[in-house]
Amino acid sequence: MRIKAIFTFILFSQIAISSLKAAYIAPKERICGKWESTEKNLIINISMTGNQYKAIITWFSKIDGKPMEYWKDSHNPNPALRNRKILGLNIVRNLSYHPDTNSWEDGMIYDSKHGKEWNASVSIDNKGFLKVKGYWHLKLIGKTMSFYRV
Repeated sequence: MRIKAIFTFILFSQIAISSLKAAYIAPKERICGKWESTEKNLIINISMTGNQYKAIITWFSKIDGKPMEYWKDSHNPNPALRNRKILGLNIVRNLSYHPDTNSWEDGMIYDSKHGKEWNASVSIDNKGFLKVKGYWHLKLIGKTMSFYRV
């Protein structure tokens, strides 16, 4: 009876330790996953390949009653890219993790509504909100969008 209790304890301990290891997310990967804007009009999926991050548009609110598949990147300054769909578009490039500030910096974010690309930085606040800041050269001047994990 005592050996069975010890065996059970060891088994459950191993399962608990394995679960904790599986649940650990490296700091640089904390932005990865699906995020919805606090305005509830946009969902993005952030992933990481190597040291590069992608933010793919997976959903946005329909405009003028037209389906998401209808909308194209018509404001892109490059005429060759104006026929690509907004749905599935990667809107982030060159973002890199800075462990000293626990933020993702030095990237660029694309605004498909206006066809413009902005400098970008990303952080997660103490409430768990993803803060994406688009700015022009100086962080003091820019716009921040907030997202929550879904």
